[in-house]
Amino acid sequence: MVSSNAQRVEALRDEIRRLDRLYYVEATPEVSDLEYDRLLEELRELEQQYPELQTSDSPTQRIGDAPVEHLVQVPHRVPMLSIDNTYSREDLKAYFDRTEKLLDGEPIEWVMEFKIDGVAASVRYEQGRMVLALTRGSGEVGDDITHNIRTVRDLPLQMVGEQEPAVLEVRGEVYMTNADLADLNLRQIQAGAEPFKNTRNVTAGTIRLLDPSIAAERSLRFFCHGVGETDGLKATNHMEFLAEVGAMGIPPTPSVQLLPNADAVMKAVALLEEGMPDLPFEVDGIVFKVNDFKQRERLGMRSKSPRWLIAYKFEKYEAVTTLETITVQVGKTGTITPVANLVPVEIADTTVSRASLHNADEIERLDVREGDVVVVEKAGKIIPKVVRVEKHERCSELPRWEFPTECPECQTGLERDSGGVYIRCPNPACPAQLKQRLIYFGSRPGMDIDGLGDELVDVLLAERLVTNYADLYRLSAENIANVNWLRKRKGKDGALIDVQVGEANAVKLIEGIHQSRTRGLARVLASISIRHVGPRVSKLLTREYPSIDALMSASVEDLAAIHEIGDAIAESVHHFCHSEHGKRTFSEFQAAGVDLTEEVEAADESLPLAGKSVVVTGTLKKFNRDGIKTLIEKLGGRASSSVSKKTDFLIAGEKAGSKLAKAKNLDVEVMTEDDFHQKYASDERN
Repeated sequence: MVSSNAQRVEALRDEIRRLDRLYYVEATPEVSDLEYDRLLEELRELEQQYPELQTSDSPTQRIGDAPVEHLVQVPHRVPMLSIDNTYSREDLKAYFDRTEKLLDGEPIEWVMEFKIDGVAASVRYEQGRMVLALTRGSGEVGDDITHNIRTVRDLPLQMVGEQEPAVLEVRGEVYMTNADLADLNLRQIQAGAEPFKNTRNVTAGTIRLLDPSIAAERSLRFFCHGVGETDGLKATNHMEFLAEVGAMGIPPTPSVQLLPNADAVMKAVALLEEGMPDLPFEVDGIVFKVNDFKQRERLGMRSKSPRWLIAYKFEKYEAVTTLETITVQVGKTGTITPVANLVPVEIADTTVSRASLHNADEIERLDVREGDVVVVEKAGKIIPKVVRVEKHERCSELPRWEFPTECPECQTGLERDSGGVYIRCPNPACPAQLKQRLIYFGSRPGMDIDGLGDELVDVLLAERLVTNYADLYRLSAENIANVNWLRKRKGKDGALIDVQVGEANAVKLIEGIHQSRTRGLARVLASISIRHVGPRVSKLLTREYPSIDALMSASVEDLAAIHEIGDAIAESVHHFCHSEHGKRTFSEFQAAGVDLTEEVEAADESLPLAGKSVVVTGTLKKFNRDGIKTLIEKLGGRASSSVSKKTDFLIAGEKAGSKLAKAKNLDVEVMTEDDFHQKYASDERN
């Protein structure tokens, strides 16, 4: 018997090692997470039952991926442990009960985060500067991927904020958005190359490349969700930690919720299983963490994972059904998204009747048509998606679906993004856009207006109480309290009746609107659905232009010269600010008493480059590119990426090209690398 068990253990180990290599090294997974976890659990149970079969090199004794041979391996200062997971609500509830027992029944606040389907990484900052990035690796040792993580645009090379910790290791997930994958695959197809299967595969392969220029082209991103070694961190719980790193310019996992107890967690899980929000990135579960750091210390660690967190993962299910019609919906920036309307089908105990088709290129790639038999997958985000067409079931020639040429809501002619995959309605007055914009404006990432949810936005629009952002600031509680909700409520006898919004809801909304007046210009810019402008970009803009008048006076070139902004964002911001819609929006905000200024920390005027904008171009000998930019900032200057009339001087290395020519045309001072070193850096070490 032992012999057969030994054979099974060895077979499981070999299979898991093979799957590990496919998943982590080659980025070509062969089985689902659920299938993999079942194999690992079977192996773990056999080793527990027969201790004599345990070995130090078993897959149960390791945490993450195998090292990639061509990358340098570096030990983690603090082990980067894995996360226990479950697919069962019952197991999840049992975990919460065990955790409460370990803490002697004291109250526990739980943090709920999306489990991003990307690649785990640890990024180390010293004195506010990025110095090292590692994969999880074995948990004890990871691969050095610093050269590729430096290309992640939403991670700062130098932290922002008043005071950086002496040491801060942030742990998180490197990922790619669905939109960026669509753009990348379009380029792949145009180049005659195979498109990538999914966002996780391309992310896993990209971060291990030797050439960072390829990584830079693939628009990788990062969300922070944990911490390694620290020196100087102030946070005493997870929510404070996310706020603290967010203030330093490091993006935390979005839509994090703080739940007061395990009962609230289970209710939240049930709601999410009914319908997840349509996220721009893939997730494969939800992570629950004890919020309080002292409670975490008391709970401690198992050998390979902490006791204070668990992942609730989603099983992947597929079903075959018929696509009846394709319709489109309009987003807050005018993006037209096609939607598959399906013959209802049961998937994972829920009825699915709609699935996103993402964009026109995706429809063409799938060659999906009305009347087709299709395979629908429900996984990760829980948002169903059409994964393939069963073309052998196509009994007759079906007509190709034609993307509309006019907006279905306002009949404005549609426009395709220049060089992009998305088709948009350009009309800022489009009622469908207005609804989505108002919902986002009131959301937590927006102006954080308590009480302004989807239903109330519908009421305000239906009653024509609001036709733009500024109208919100003209509302009174009396305007709203006596208006009926659009959706009827059940009365005492079970019959549906009209119910008024009510005084309490109205007062709550007005108070939330009033409080939002003082959030500042950066928050306003991030809330009004300017393309490419979110919280991070808005802070970069207002750091240079801290008032709406200053921002309106900036040219496209001025905006593009801001470090990390670039041409696409600059053109989008400039176009919005000088459009009739944009000018009217800001004017109405001012009339409504909304603060359109931002407090900016004054620069240290004693520094030699204080207030100066510097551009670097060409090949350098004494400095690397990141080193010289860091030095410029250390000396009080701003390292810009493009030349404009506001550029103070340009440092030109060998083979300097168009930037040098433009600087000469604009009479911008040009100095050599030696000139700069002698004048500003002779006493500095690069």
